[in-house]
Amino acid sequence: MNALRRGLGNSLVQAFLVVVGLVWLTPLAGLFLSSLRSAQDAAKGGWWTALSSPGQLSFDNYSALLGNAGMTQAFWNTVLISVPATFLVVVIAALAGYAFAWLDFPGREPLFLLVVALLVVPVQIGLLPVAKLFGQLGLFGTIPGVILFHVSYGLPFAIFLLRNYFAEMPREMLEAARMDGGGEWRIFTRLVLPVGRPAIASLAIFQFLWVWNDMLVALLFADSSSQPLTVELQSQIRQFGSNVDVLAPGAFLSLIVPVAVFFAFQRHFVQGVMAGSVK
Repeated sequence: MNALRRGLGNSLVQAFLVVVGLVWLTPLAGLFLSSLRSAQDAAKGGWWTALSSPGQLSFDNYSALLGNAGMTQAFWNTVLISVPATFLVVVIAALAGYAFAWLDFPGREPLFLLVVALLVVPVQIGLLPVAKLFGQLGLFGTIPGVILFHVSYGLPFAIFLLRNYFAEMPREMLEAARMDGGGEWRIFTRLVLPVGRPAIASLAIFQFLWVWNDMLVALLFADSSSQPLTVELQSQIRQFGSNVDVLAPGAFLSLIVPVAVFFAFQRHFVQGVMAGSVK
């Protein structure tokens, strides 16, 4: 009887999770079907009508999208912004997190408290002062300027996260590595990084998603030649209104990349989220 109850309970939980998954995927499926329909078909009815009339689906919108110079340039701008901003934050935060966790140097505690204090500073407060500074340095309206802003505002959380994760590692493990003649760099690359892979992967996913989906920073710091996909889509809406044949494939392209990144690293992401929750 207990086994039957457990089996029934597991079946109900699995059924509930399937329903939740289908509900979560419905907007994504609707956007994908909309991206395969012409503007005339989209004006006649909702995306669900394509399920009964699959003949209206084609990849013509994606062919037109690839021929749209503004959209393709915006996509590559997004890649050129997101990848370096994620890589730099992960590398710098890993080095700083290890230093704050295991190296003794003057001012370590005050500096870490400063990093924690920067977590409460809203992005909006720094927009205008940084924009003025970037204008003086010649970085305003450039891709390096957007990257630098994302890196600077992503580092406090990244350092805080990795420092706390690295600090939970057994001290005996690091001391044994030092007794075996391992230097700090060797310990960091051969021991700390492999052990901290779940937290690093989680951080990389969070940072990539934040930068990829950002529009506020890009609206202010990127000009027409360096604007990412989010700004280009907003510009298309303002200029052409209801041009679904351009907006739908562009929006799906903007959405599917972070979804693919998440599912590619979901195993490490779950490990990073659950790290420290159980002993």
